[in-house]
Amino acid sequence: MHELGLTQSILDIAVEHAVKNGAAKISQVNVKAGKMTAIVEDSMQFFFEYLAGDTIAAGAQLVIEHVPIVIRCLQCGKESEVEQLDIYTCPHCGEHAVELVSGREFFVDSIEVE
Repeated sequence: MHELGLTQSILDIAVEHAVKNGAAKISQVNVKAGKMTAIVEDSMQFFFEYLAGDTIAAGAQLVIEHVPIVIRCLQCGKESEVEQLDIYTCPHCGEHAVELVSGREFFVDSIEVE
């Protein structure tokens, strides 16, 4: 249940930046989460609502944008979106040597304040 710790970190970052910039209220926190982070969005939404209750983020929306897993073939250079990162063969040339382009991200992308 790593969602509680992640959600607390998101809230801490949002509140810190909002206060630093003179905001009175946070209305929305936008997060990017790669598919490989395997977060449970319902849990994060629940924890965010609970943890934000006594902060300037009370009532704010937590919006999570899921970033797909994308690999790049080291042979032909083409990129492909995949469902999971296992042993993977490039669909373009059949090569097994690939690198991860996206899918492990997890960060606060933006904060909407009043």
